Amino acid sequence: MRASVITAAFVAALVGYGSTIALVLAAAAAVGATAEQTASWLLAVCLAKAVGGALLSFWHRVPVVLAWSTPGTALVAATQGLSLEIAVGAFVLTGVLIALTGLLRPLGRAVAMIPDGISGGMLAGVLLPFVLQGAVAAETAPLLVLPMLLVFALVRLKSPAFAVIVALVAGVALAFASGSQMPALSLSLPQLVLISPAFELSSVIGLAIPLYLVTMASQNLPGFATMRAAGFEPPVRSALGVTGLVSTLSAFFGAHTTSMAAITAAICMGDDVHPDRSQRWKVGLAYAGFWVLLGLFSPLLLTLLGALPPQVMMALVALALLGALTGALATAMAKPEQRFAAVLTLAVTTAGVPFLGIGAAFWGLVLGVAFQLLERTRPKP
Repeated sequence: MRASVITAAFVAALVGYGSTIALVLAAAAAVGATAEQTASWLLAVCLAKAVGGALLSFWHRVPVVLAWSTPGTALVAATQGLSLEIAVGAFVLTGVLIALTGLLRPLGRAVAMIPDGISGGMLAGVLLPFVLQGAVAAETAPLLVLPMLLVFALVRLKSPAFAVIVALVAGVALAFASGSQMPALSLSLPQLVLISPAFELSSVIGLAIPLYLVTMASQNLPGFATMRAAGFEPPVRSALGVTGLVSTLSAFFGAHTTSMAAITAAICMGDDVHPDRSQRWKVGLAYAGFWVLLGLFSPLLLTLLGALPPQVMMALVALALLGALTGALATAMAKPEQRFAAVLTLAVTTAGVPFLGIGAAFWGLVLGVAFQLLERTRPKP
C-alpha cells in the first residue's frame, strides 16, 4: 500500500476524531453516560465506522469513508431529561430507519420531499446554541479561549481541515501551562458495555426521527455528493443499508449514528492519494485501521481531555461547528419562498423548549413544514 494512501487515511481520521470528540463527550454527558459507558460508546462507534467503511470500500472498489454524525451528535447533546437507555433506543431506531431507506424507495422519497430550507433551518437551530457557548467560554476564560480563536483563524487561512485540531493542541498546551494538572495516564483497553435500550414514544418522535432526518440531510446526502464530485459513483443503497446496520448494532453499546463522511472523505479521494483511480479504494481500508486504533486508545484520550478546563472544550465545540452552521444557514436562506418557514424552524429549534415531552427539533420541523404548506395556498400576485 502506497505511503500517500496511509498518510491521507491518517490525516482524515485525525481530523474527524480531533475536531468533534468534544461534542461526542458532551452528548454522552447529556444522557448520563458513565466513564465506562462513554468509553464503550467511543469504541463501538469507531469500530462501526471501521467495519462499515472497509466492507463498502472492498465490496465496491471505491473509497468509502464513514463518519459519526456531527449534527446528530449536537442534537443528542441538546436533549434534556433522557437516560442513556432511552437514548440507545432512539439510536437503534435511527439505524433501522437508515437501513430501511436503502431498502424501501418510498421512504427515501418521503425524506426528499422535506424542503431544503426547512431541513437547513432545523440543523442550524440545533447547532447555534453550541456555537454561542464559544462566546461564554471566551468571557469566562479569555486567556485560554482567545488564543485558541487566533490560532484557529490563522491556520484556517492555509488549511481549514486542520484549524480545529491545531486550536485543540493550543488549548491543551495553554491549559497545562496555566496550572491545570496533568492526569496520570495509563494504557487500558476499553470494553464494550451492553446497554439495554428503552423505547418511549416521546423519544422516538423527539430524538430518533430528528436524528434520522439530520443524518440523512446533513451527512449522507453531502457524503454522496462528495464522492460524485471526486468522480466516483456512490453505492447509495448498499451504503445506507450497511451504515444503518452497523449503527443499529453499535447502538446496543451506546454508540450514536454512523453515516457517510463529506469533509474527511474529500481528503481521501484526491489525485494525490493514488495516481491510479482504480487503486484509490484502498484508502478506505487504511482509514478503517486508524479508527480501530483510535477506538482502542479512547480511554487514554478521554483521561487527557477530562483534565482540561470546561471552557477549552466549549470553545473547541463552537469552532468545530462553525462550518456546519454556515452551511446550514446558507441552505436555510437559499430559496426566498422558503425563508420564512426556515427561520421559524430555526427559532423553535434554537429555543430548545420541549412540548408534550417531545424535543424542540421535531416541533421546529413540524411548524416549518406546516407554514410552508400554508404559504403555498396564498394566491400569487
